[in-house]
Amino acid sequence: MQISAEQVKELREKCGAGVMECRNALVESQGDVNKAFEALQAKGFLKAAKKAERVTGQGLVEAYVHTGGRVGSLIELNCETDFVARTDEFKKLAHDVAMQVAAMCPIYVNESDRPETCEVEASSACLMLQPFIKDPSRTIKDLITEGIARTGENIRLKRFVRFELGG
Repeated sequence: MQISAEQVKELREKCGAGVMECRNALVESQGDVNKAFEALQAKGFLKAAKKAERVTGQGLVEAYVHTGGRVGSLIELNCETDFVARTDEFKKLAHDVAMQVAAMCPIYVNESDRPETCEVEASSACLMLQPFIKDPSRTIKDLITEGIARTGENIRLKRFVRFELGG
């Protein structure tokens, strides 16, 4: 099957994987960009699992204040190196997560942090399980996993805090 450079480019823009990874995924999916994207996403999840034990000693603190200044959040997003922490892609990920915290009022980072006695549904109480506000078909965990696949480093959301006037 002939794979065009345009197909590879489209897939790379969609997922951020390398040229050869995209080409191979397109060959395996017989040129179907959506199937190739899903295959690369699955590989990204495998990569993320392999990197989960790596130390994340670098990163950044991101602040988000919503228009009007009544709601804001701070998050600590960690990665392995300061090189990745300084990239625009990592900064955008941190900004998106901080915006999610301000908008969706999560209580816990992960489901493992949530006590069994908690009456709030896990999908709304746990930030990592919440649907992403810009694309509800993906969760925050998916967003971070995609970041891991793109950067090649472990990324971990360590903590967050949300502020609201009068709250």
